[in-house]
Amino acid sequence: QVQLVESGGGLVQAGGSLRLSCAASGPIFRMNAMAWYRQAPGKQRELVASLTSVGSINYINSVKGRFTIFRDNARNTAYLQMNSLKPEDTGVYYCNAMIDFRTGHEYNFWGQGTQVTVSS
Repeated sequence: QVQLVESGGGLVQAGGSLRLSCAASGPIFRMNAMAWYRQAPGKQRELVASLTSVGSINYINSVKGRFTIFRDNARNTAYLQMNSLKPEDTGVYYCNAMIDFRTGHEYNFWGQGTQVTVSS
């Protein structure tokens, strides 16, 4: 059974960096469009960054210039490099990906979430 397995969260001081990873476990053909979301306590989940299958990238304004989304297709892994972290970046980060199993359809998967806590 295919899963998206996240890692890389943790506790960091403001100004620090973290790199989140999202790996597809199990047999897949490829990851197509993918994205990172986050959910802060008491708030709705929001889209942080997205990367389409053709390489188009978008970020929410609050992370532009600090976060970078990228992927390693050979490893079926997506990443979110987070620099100059701020306390308001605190939340549970989720990866989301459209998985192609070479069946003519793609399927939506979510990771389990990883906690990022930025202390001031």
